[in-house]
Amino acid sequence: METDTPKAPEWKYRGKTIRQLIKELQTFENQDVKVQISIDDGENRKPISLVAHADGGCLLMYCGE
Repeated sequence: METDTPKAPEWKYRGKTIRQLIKELQTFENQDVKVQISIDDGENRKPISLVAHADGGCLLMYCGE
């Protein structure tokens, strides 16, 4: 059964490799700008506290409250 609900674009869920992330970050003119992370389309933002190796991947963490 088909619905009128549009499918989410693939880029929303496929994730990025470290190489892809670094390439995107290098496009910023000011390389000293703070990096933040959001899981709600930017409504709430938190600074990245740690970058860790986790289960064979890379994990960006916010360690505040």
